Amino acid sequence: MAEESQKLLLKTSFKSVKTIESIYTGGKVVITDDAKYLITTLNEDIIVTELDTGKQVYELEGDTEIVTTMAVKPDGKHLVSASRSLFLRIWDLATGESIRTFKAHEAPIIVMDIDPTSTLVATGSADASIKVWDIDKGYCTHNLKGHGGVISAIKFHNFNGKWYIASGADDCQVRIWDLQTRSCIAVLQSHVSVIRGLDFSADGKFLISGSRDKVVNVWDWQAKELRATYPIFETLETVGFLEKNVKLAGKFGKNWQDADIFYTAGDSGLVKLWDLKSGKLIKAQEPEKNSKHTISDVVYIQKTQTLAAITNDQNILMYSLEHKLERTKQIVGYNDEVVDVAYLGDNDTHLAAATNSAQLRVYNVETQDCDLLYGHDDMIISLDRSKDGALVVTASKDKTARLWKIDLANPDHKERFKSAGVCIGHTESVGAVALSRKSNSFMITGSQDRTIKYWNLRDLDLEDADEEYRPKSLYTHQAHEKDINTICVAPNDKFFATGSQDKTAKLWNVDSGELVGTMKGHKRGVWCAQFSPVDQVLATSSGDKTVKIWSLKDFTCLKTFEGHTNSVLRVDFLTAGMQLVSAGSDGLVKVWTIKTNECASTLDNHTQKVWALAVRKDEKYIVSAGADSVVNFWEDVTLQEQEDELKEKEELLIKEQELQNFMRKKDYLNAILLALSLEQPFRLLGLFREVFEARPEGDTSITGSENVDKILAELSTENLEKLLGYIRDWNTNAKHSDIAQTVLHAILASHTSEELVEIPTAKEIIDGLLPYTDRHYQRIDDLITQSFIIDYTLQAQK
Repeated sequence: MAEESQKLLLKTSFKSVKTIESIYTGGKVVITDDAKYLITTLNEDIIVTELDTGKQVYELEGDTEIVTTMAVKPDGKHLVSASRSLFLRIWDLATGESIRTFKAHEAPIIVMDIDPTSTLVATGSADASIKVWDIDKGYCTHNLKGHGGVISAIKFHNFNGKWYIASGADDCQVRIWDLQTRSCIAVLQSHVSVIRGLDFSADGKFLISGSRDKVVNVWDWQAKELRATYPIFETLETVGFLEKNVKLAGKFGKNWQDADIFYTAGDSGLVKLWDLKSGKLIKAQEPEKNSKHTISDVVYIQKTQTLAAITNDQNILMYSLEHKLERTKQIVGYNDEVVDVAYLGDNDTHLAAATNSAQLRVYNVETQDCDLLYGHDDMIISLDRSKDGALVVTASKDKTARLWKIDLANPDHKERFKSAGVCIGHTESVGAVALSRKSNSFMITGSQDRTIKYWNLRDLDLEDADEEYRPKSLYTHQAHEKDINTICVAPNDKFFATGSQDKTAKLWNVDSGELVGTMKGHKRGVWCAQFSPVDQVLATSSGDKTVKIWSLKDFTCLKTFEGHTNSVLRVDFLTAGMQLVSAGSDGLVKVWTIKTNECASTLDNHTQKVWALAVRKDEKYIVSAGADSVVNFWEDVTLQEQEDELKEKEELLIKEQELQNFMRKKDYLNAILLALSLEQPFRLLGLFREVFEARPEGDTSITGSENVDKILAELSTENLEKLLGYIRDWNTNAKHSDIAQTVLHAILASHTSEELVEIPTAKEIIDGLLPYTDRHYQRIDDLITQSFIIDYTLQAQK
């Protein structure tokens, strides 16, 4: 019963408790050697995130220019970043503070590398020069010139106790620099396109270079000889050696146990492993279905033996070397517009999001880990989930709707999300979709071709999900005169409703597909429609800035809710059908109480259109998401706030009773302090009057009690400020001015001007008292003198 009453409590208060936001908008990605932090660029800023939890640690504010590259010390203490402003910045990763900034080159820095001892950083610039800097002291140790173009790759190398740098540029040359003699000791020429990656073998004798000319060259850099050229058959963006690890190499086959293995990645979107000696392909990752991304960089995380591939669609895909390049984790860097969301799983532990992308994104709500579901060829526009959360359907611009089996408890990554079929038949984008509510027996789709289709899912086998499954469409109807924006199925599975840009919402019979009724009244397109969970009514939201509730018996409008200042894009029922939640183009989420037509709460944490809403089953959380790429989690704190309010009232009653007890006992110290803490000036005034009027004969105190005089002399600065403010207010009323001036007299008599200056608002309070002193205050000279002293002291302090 307690749970039921809690559920039916009208919701009036929500707070934003969590957000999923973009962390990466392209450019360089760095992961610390201890695999603790992921460091990414977000426009002009740098985001530092805990790799395991997804929790944002720092947002390092940039200098209004795009960050061009960055590198982190192997010891993890400092980050070095460069931007188009031509400045190098050193960041302390313990505090997130910028500790040094200096101009480095005459053109932007394109590449950067830090030596293994965490002492030096080498920067390669568009001005064709390479500079080496002492990171901690901030001065340049080397200025290396010789390339004839933009520096595009750079790598430190320690060999036989000496330090070298290998560099590559868009002049197609690889150069080796001796840092001891500050000279170029080798120019290696063979590539015919820009050099994109350089690395040295474990024994230090061989250098590999990868280029956009689709080959990897193996150099004996000391002999300045090209030892081998391996065709990779793709435009390369990165190359690098794996750690010499016999056990790890053995996982790919015994013949690789002693091999030097290097990786490549580029425009094929695949991470590949190769043998240095033979140039044979050891292993390539499994292609992501229907993926069109390319890889711009790979970060080798030695501690976890993982390769993190950075894609051009701003995702970071983690491939485990111990599991033969199986994808183990995905981090979504950028979401673009979030157009639809839905909770998934038995306990709503995950959130599916459609984000102007062909991949469905499934977030773990707690850790913010994300899975990408590949299958569609074009952008997903809409999605829906089954009642049990085990089936999800996505509708896309590729004219199809896809079914997905969701098994979040399965430890096998590949089995957690499986494509379970495709609905093919529409001739235009599928913009709306809804699954049956009682069972997974059918679904309805609506398309830009203005038709609705009923798909029979009775023979869908989720135990043995098959991507080749093709549900049959049992009927197709021309439904509206313009695009269909929304479809919803009634809780009893007997009816479904559609909403369209033609300004109408329509009710249909599920079994026959016949039109039951039309709801006319909106002045703009209908964006969303939802059935009440308990009543025979339908809620619709529209571009005319309103939400309407319609009777499903006679299709009349029962109520209209006005309050949004722009199109209302989503609506849903709350609190057993007694409330509504709506989201609009004005960036606001509003909660409405249906009975009173009032807006009970406005949730404001978006900067652009709010396209999507999802309510958790227990209604403890509402999720909103939109064009600002932000997903907000709103927690219902109504009960908590009511309990806090009740607690405050109870505490107040107890304190008021205590105050009366103190006054009865003539315990003036505690009475005055309690009245001040309760902020009850009228009670305080009554207390001072009582003391003043009960003055014993022969008493020489100012207030009528030596104890009260003493209390006033010992008040804290905070309480003194509060009391002086009350005195100023009392003094404006002739009835209270005698008490006000008596208390003021006691304060002035027991506090020096220096003490009063400590009060932040002393000058304003004293000046506020001056206009009334000529009538009421018998010691006007003291007050004016005190005011002048305060004024003078304040001026002197300035």
